[in-house]
Amino acid sequence: MIPLRAKLTASFYALLSISFWGVSFVSAKAVLVKLDPYSLLVLRFGLGALFLLVILLLNRSRLRISIGYIPHLVVLGILGVFVHQVLQATALLTINASSAGWLISFSPIFTVILSVLFLHEKMNVKKALGMVVAIAGVFLVTTTRSGHSFEFSLNIGFILMILSTLNWAIYSILLKRLHIPYPALLVTFYMSLIGFMLTLPFIIRNRGWESLPMLTQTEWAHLLFLAIFVSGIGYWYWGKALEVLDASKVSMFLYLEPLATLIAAIFLLHEKFILISAIGGIIIIIGVVIVNGGLARLVTSSIFKK
Repeated sequence: MIPLRAKLTASFYALLSISFWGVSFVSAKAVLVKLDPYSLLVLRFGLGALFLLVILLLNRSRLRISIGYIPHLVVLGILGVFVHQVLQATALLTINASSAGWLISFSPIFTVILSVLFLHEKMNVKKALGMVVAIAGVFLVTTTRSGHSFEFSLNIGFILMILSTLNWAIYSILLKRLHIPYPALLVTFYMSLIGFMLTLPFIIRNRGWESLPMLTQTEWAHLLFLAIFVSGIGYWYWGKALEVLDASKVSMFLYLEPLATLIAAIFLLHEKFILISAIGGIIIIIGVVIVNGGLARLVTSSIFKK
């Protein structure tokens, strides 16, 4: 039985991660004005890996890993870092930050579907109803262009964001199931390093370094936040939470991520508050809560159960 204190600590780590990730859409949107998506990712994970390496060295941690686990790290690095972040950064070129944040709430739905398909969990009426409600919310978010009209405007950005939520569900399940016997900090470092190496050729091809002198101090602050808190600490703490809690319980915290995104988008990017988009986001949250059997059950199960 996992001690209550360990569960509370893991929950705190997950909460910090989704808080950083919620704001990440705002910071990425701000930096993408000057940098292309691939250059942004190279800098994010290069600086993030450097930050994690410094932490490892300060803690005098061993960097050596068994060669047998290298394929595991490569797969996690490709899915959780390269594919996931390329999808999101490209999506943010055509959709606003708050819409991206709301769509992230769709990720637990995919977790349920994957659990049914691969973990042989049963699909019941509540889960089916919850998914229908969440899909309705996604429709409201993705078809809203302004606060005064409701018209179909589904574009590639929304499709890419939804694909990124599916990818994240796969990544979280794999991270839990692979049981890599190394600290989350070391695993996150190698994942960030793999992500950096995979995206490095793109910044060379796009000559992305030529845009760096054009970044303002504010944009550099956004970039450092993305590197240290989002790519470094966020992934690290998410891994630490998965060391203690089940993947489905950790994914519960993703429901709160859109709130962080919406608040940050309004205050930092001065995006307009669109009522129907907010309603759609709330419907998504209601849907994913129904999928997991109710809010009270979610909170108590994530803290007090095994």
